Amino acid sequence: MNFLLQPKKFKSLMADKGSKDIMDKTIKFFEDMGKSRLTEEFNKKVWYREFINFLAKEQIFAKLLTPKKYAGGDSDCRWDTARNCEFSELLAFYGLGYWYCFQVTILGLGPIWMSPNEKAKEKAAKLLKDGAIFAFGLSEKTHGADIYSIETVLFPKGEGHWIANGEKYYIGNGNEAEMVSTMGKIKDGTDDYTFFVTNYKNKAYELKKNVISHQEYVANFALHDYPVTEDDMLSRGPHAWDSALNTVNIGKFNIGPASIGVVEHCFFEAITHASNRVLYGLHVTDMPHVRKNFVDAWLRLIGMKLYQRRATDYFRNASSEDRRYLLYNPTSKMKVTLQAEEVVNLLWDVIAAKGFEKDTFFSMGAADIRGPSKLEGTVHVNVQLIRKFMKNYFFSPVDYKPVAPEFSLQDDLFLFNQGPTKGLGKVEFHDYKPVFEANKQLPNVGHFIKQIEIFKELLEKAGPDKMQDLDPSFSLPLGEMFSIVVYGQLILEQSGFDRIDPDILNQVFDFMIRDFAGFALQIYGMNNTRIEQGAYCREIMLIKPVGDNAQYLKVWEKYVFTLNGEYEMNE
Repeated sequence: MNFLLQPKKFKSLMADKGSKDIMDKTIKFFEDMGKSRLTEEFNKKVWYREFINFLAKEQIFAKLLTPKKYAGGDSDCRWDTARNCEFSELLAFYGLGYWYCFQVTILGLGPIWMSPNEKAKEKAAKLLKDGAIFAFGLSEKTHGADIYSIETVLFPKGEGHWIANGEKYYIGNGNEAEMVSTMGKIKDGTDDYTFFVTNYKNKAYELKKNVISHQEYVANFALHDYPVTEDDMLSRGPHAWDSALNTVNIGKFNIGPASIGVVEHCFFEAITHASNRVLYGLHVTDMPHVRKNFVDAWLRLIGMKLYQRRATDYFRNASSEDRRYLLYNPTSKMKVTLQAEEVVNLLWDVIAAKGFEKDTFFSMGAADIRGPSKLEGTVHVNVQLIRKFMKNYFFSPVDYKPVAPEFSLQDDLFLFNQGPTKGLGKVEFHDYKPVFEANKQLPNVGHFIKQIEIFKELLEKAGPDKMQDLDPSFSLPLGEMFSIVVYGQLILEQSGFDRIDPDILNQVFDFMIRDFAGFALQIYGMNNTRIEQGAYCREIMLIKPVGDNAQYLKVWEKYVFTLNGEYEMNE
């Protein structure tokens, strides 16, 4: 069984031919390009014109990002989170820059598909069919994505007309986006927030520079009395505010799959290199610490994939009555991306200088892998968001109908009608305990359950006081511990559907126990930790994984070492 994405043996999770064709054509595009050119263009920071032309020719963004209603009868068109996640992973497997073009197009389309402006939607659908890319004009230089401080303004110029002035920063695709969903405030006495559309070809749109040194174009642009009409206005007032945050909800979920794709390619390169290298008379992979790094990296990668797949089901089944995705989404964003960084660290410690070589994919991945955790809200922003759900998750479970794997060929239309972005503390969850109990025969799952029980008691009997709650150095590791519980829950849920080998699952929870204890140690070592809190943390820290050398060797020999030579990109 290929747990990792292997392009030359690729099997799409999608059932329909149209989706499979998208994936297969994308693989062919990159394999025809070859690794030599891929790495050379990355190193020379070449704008990916040929890639965008390919997307246009095959109408790939049109098929992936146009809801059926606006598709003009094209049966391959839909907004399907499962399919978009698969495509995100595939693009990032060949380079995070290619994925980024897709990602910021998704963000740019969010306010459009959420808008009541039908003309704008019809225009977007036509442009997608013509091969356009899109952009999300939210951030500004001095305060990033702090919407409260937004400085772009629109002044009324007669009925149904405005002029816009302001400067935007960190705007991916801002150099060629046919529709930039731009956020500002209307200065007509209301100070309403608004989203409106701009275009890079307009003479009032000044493209100032690319703010990063990379293949992507992350624009700084300025609007100088940019003319805006009713046809350009997407939303106004609370709707515009909600559109900003709800668009980020959609966009951030594609970041986890991107991180997965990058590290999968890195893993193939690293295991093949190390397995065929001899040092001090030994194959590198015969060295115990090297095996440990590879097994740990592979298990973390499997955990990432299991979590992301299961979280996608909840995303696609979301509704106004079931908003569990609002927890699973930021957990994906911060947990999967950080796990990806850890995987690269583990692999790089093995391959050492090889990881710097400019003609390897690994050098690309290592340069880029710390990016995803900083997009669509930094790690600490997402951890603090996650903490809002902790009380209901642990102490007020409700009955929900089980969510089955979701691969229907339907639009995920709720994403464009998520409603007001408030009331997070009221979101309800099903009981996390049954899936853990169902797997407690696995020794490490059993030990992890003990850690959860102690953590829950800490929250109940010795929870953070007001000062600790406001102190990120205390609240962040607490949120990290909570996220590991959520992460473990969805890993177990998905492992049931995928019938994962129990030996793999038990070894996955080996690192989960270690990670959980590590964050407990952070809290234990803080000066403001109360005595009773320290006592709970000490109990958590003293729970160690159950070693099973035979099981560990089986995972190494059957699943990890066999990846030696499994995939090599065409030269």
